[in-house]
Amino acid sequence: MGKKRVVIGLVGGLVVISALVFGILMLTRNTGKTERTISTETANERMAQMMAEIDPDTATPVKSSVEYTESDVTAEELPKLENNKVTAQATTDTFAEIWSSPEKAGDGTDGWLREMANQFNEQGVTIDGKKASIQIRSMSSGLGVDYIATGKAAPAGYTPSNMLFVQLLAAKGVKTEVVRERLVGNVAGILLDKEHYDAIVKKYGTVDLKAVTEAVGAGELTMGYTNPFTSSTGLNFLMSTLLRYDAKNPLSKTATDGFLQFQTNVPFVALTTVQMRDAAERGSLDGFVTEWQLYANDPSLQDNYTFVPFGYRHDNPLVSCPTASETERKILEEFAQFCDDNGQELAERYGFNGKNDYVAEVGDVSGETLVSAQELYKKNKDTGRPVIAVFVADVSGSMSGAPLSELQKSLVNSMRYINKDNYVGMVSYADFVTIELPIKRFDLNQQAYFKGAVENLSASGGTATFDAIIVAANMISSAVAENPNAKPMIFVLSDGETNQGVVKYEDMKDVIGGLHIPVYTIGYNANIDALKQISGINEAASIDASTDDVTYQLKNLFNANM
Repeated sequence: MGKKRVVIGLVGGLVVISALVFGILMLTRNTGKTERTISTETANERMAQMMAEIDPDTATPVKSSVEYTESDVTAEELPKLENNKVTAQATTDTFAEIWSSPEKAGDGTDGWLREMANQFNEQGVTIDGKKASIQIRSMSSGLGVDYIATGKAAPAGYTPSNMLFVQLLAAKGVKTEVVRERLVGNVAGILLDKEHYDAIVKKYGTVDLKAVTEAVGAGELTMGYTNPFTSSTGLNFLMSTLLRYDAKNPLSKTATDGFLQFQTNVPFVALTTVQMRDAAERGSLDGFVTEWQLYANDPSLQDNYTFVPFGYRHDNPLVSCPTASETERKILEEFAQFCDDNGQELAERYGFNGKNDYVAEVGDVSGETLVSAQELYKKNKDTGRPVIAVFVADVSGSMSGAPLSELQKSLVNSMRYINKDNYVGMVSYADFVTIELPIKRFDLNQQAYFKGAVENLSASGGTATFDAIIVAANMISSAVAENPNAKPMIFVLSDGETNQGVVKYEDMKDVIGGLHIPVYTIGYNANIDALKQISGINEAASIDASTDDVTYQLKNLFNANM
């Protein structure tokens, strides 16, 4: 073998990407598409030829003690608060900060609440004898719950897309006060392409959640939804689907069995709306979930898909947190009234309030039930099919020092979120490729070897990404042959472009496309376009992350996929 062993620097993270990226995606929707897909047999033949050229090293596995504490480590995993952008700045010393879901705290038609805050701040409102203002911070609903529930940080006001995440807060012991049950109206929906919409109408007589889930369960429709741990729409869809099978007890065996039948024909739960929309563009999905406000602002969606509302309304409630002062609560009330009186016309122009006649088709649910539903999803999302995954880690010289040290700690911590019934292996690469850990069931013994491999890493050399992906695919191909029912996945963690190796991109693309292995790419200060191209081969997500939030992002990545 004679190659100098390279050791690993793991990079990564998952950014919760809001629906506002749909417009950008239209400019890049052909990135990474394969014009033709070779057969599995041909892919295996080519892979064998490449493996002979790559000739990877094999490391001697090293065990390390695995110790999981019983304490909740969520607060330690959370990123810095400043990673979440302030989109409307307070203009006075006395102010109330609101954490808002991104579809109303961003730019353009996604900036309704931001614009309302700026208008409010221009009014010179006085509260308790002092001039007061509003500050808006954009944040995913799930991340907001984690900050507030752990006590790591809290705003005066919190406005997720729907009430489900407020109920989750209650289940975690945080008592909020409702300022407004509705700031602005919105509805979650399933987008179905025209052909499948017509087919469901013809067979089932109507198109609603019941008909859609029956069609998916029968294998007549392929659809995707977003991560129910972080996404309001994803949690809404999970809860509504369980209630569709048992309206009285969404956690019953009847509901669980129904969900399992449905989930069997769901190819993946998307980490991001980008991943979901891209899969639909490629023809891998016949339908996916989103919100009316986004649909109303995208003519291409309206031309190609029909919107089918489902579940709980997304009326963007505003609640005050227990840490809010009396003055802050007064500011929140004043601002909510300002939005009522002055913001609804702008809201309509931005696509909100478009489905005011829609009535929620599901009943109230407790926060405790929502927590249990998330746990049910985590346990049953793979419907009895184990995941066979290989982590492919870039250990080039640019990863040495603090980034590697932080990421080693992050990955070791995130191991706890990988189901033990899955199968995990590891590859590292720089100038050459090293198999750090062969694929085995992720029991306590394999976890110890995985942790040992991570802890004994250092970095140097170039970046032979495509060689490493082929080695990982070869490992997975052998493992799947022994367990044909398994779901294969590759996770590439990299901070740079490929500049070494014997395999060219087009050859790697043909093999991965022929084997149908999704390649999730996680980039740190990376050429994200290059990583997107790799992930685009088989409908996986490409994540742009920074070192200081990698622990939280890896947690969400594994909750959704592992």
